[in-house]
Amino acid sequence: MQNTPEKKPHVVIVGAGFGGLEAAKKLACKDVRVTVIDRTNYHLFQPLLYQVATAALSPADIAAPVRAVLSKCKNMEVILAEVQSVDVAAKKRKTTDMEIPYDFLILATGARHSYFGHNEWEKLAPGLKSLEDAIELRRRLLMAFEYAEKITDEAARKAAMTFVIIGGGPTGVEMAGAIAEIARYTLAKDFRHIDPSQARVILIEGEPRLLASFPEDLSSSAMKQLVDLGVEVRTGVRATNITETGLQVGDEFIPCHVKIWAAGNNASFVGKTLGVPVDRVGRVMVDDDLTIPGHPEVQVIGDLANFSHQTGQPLPGVSPVAMQQGRHAARNILRMIKNREPRPFRYWDKGSMATIGRNKAVVDLNFVHLSGLPAWLVWLFVHIIFLVGFRNRVAVLFQWAWAYLTFNAGARLITRNFQSETRPPA
Repeated sequence: MQNTPEKKPHVVIVGAGFGGLEAAKKLACKDVRVTVIDRTNYHLFQPLLYQVATAALSPADIAAPVRAVLSKCKNMEVILAEVQSVDVAAKKRKTTDMEIPYDFLILATGARHSYFGHNEWEKLAPGLKSLEDAIELRRRLLMAFEYAEKITDEAARKAAMTFVIIGGGPTGVEMAGAIAEIARYTLAKDFRHIDPSQARVILIEGEPRLLASFPEDLSSSAMKQLVDLGVEVRTGVRATNITETGLQVGDEFIPCHVKIWAAGNNASFVGKTLGVPVDRVGRVMVDDDLTIPGHPEVQVIGDLANFSHQTGQPLPGVSPVAMQQGRHAARNILRMIKNREPRPFRYWDKGSMATIGRNKAVVDLNFVHLSGLPAWLVWLFVHIIFLVGFRNRVAVLFQWAWAYLTFNAGARLITRNFQSETRPPA
């Protein structure tokens, strides 16, 4: 005799990113009631956000509606809301306008960029975590060239055509390479009074080398490939005194209009409402089965979790970690429903990769290191495979093929919120 829907265990998943979506798909069509809560109505493929920011792809190419992804199974419910806190004692999630009870909870609310105590820098040097971030960066990048085209002051023109990326991890490396390519190839013939190929792209990394989590040979290869694209790479120095007109790097003040932050992350504030220990960046200290101390019905995954039981160090904040944890959390819930003990989580590290530009990338597959064209082809294949939705895979593959053959980025749109601007009367 089957349970009625009301008596089925209720699983609430907060966050429809990589971890949350994988957990939901694992629980789809099972004998549980699942509610997925997210503050946006789409799943975002974050690894390709930088391509939206640099006009290579449109926002819809890397996002898929959550309701459409989960629509096939009747046990799925999707709610568009922003969660404010968790009451673990009462087993309730609180959003801005409602309370949602749960029997089991999976928290996958991710992270935002951290400015290390200088929150005033966010408006001056945006990060790249959301579609809104990417669209704003695209606007700033393209507006910089438009501004340079119409002014005659040489110093101001050079400042407008100087782009500084702060942080030499995968996001910073990918942004630097993409900006260099769009300046040197895509925009090269579009302007009459400036030469976009003379744009200055500077990548700043406080550590001694780029891609610090990668093997040294791949870090060196990434630097060489960036330099070949014309990127100025500065390691072992930090950016300070960020202003509208530029920023301080060591003893030098660099005049520039566009500054991009890729230097650090802070976990979502929701983790701090659980009442359990968190680390210095707000990640929840989870047990080896991803549950929190004293509450086996609550699991925390992805960028919100500090899982240090495997290597002694927190697992990296990358999509494969979140996806594997999401599937594991769902399996453990199904085990606990049957009164079985949850199993410890074990991450299978398949490697890491970063793209730099056309035919340029680095890939660490653990057993082999790849650079250049072979690495770039592996990167293309992996990202096409993991995009959510057949339509998105076809669209992105077509856009990449077109850009490869023509050097043309088709999403060069400058979007502005005209309703918020002061405009002259009609």
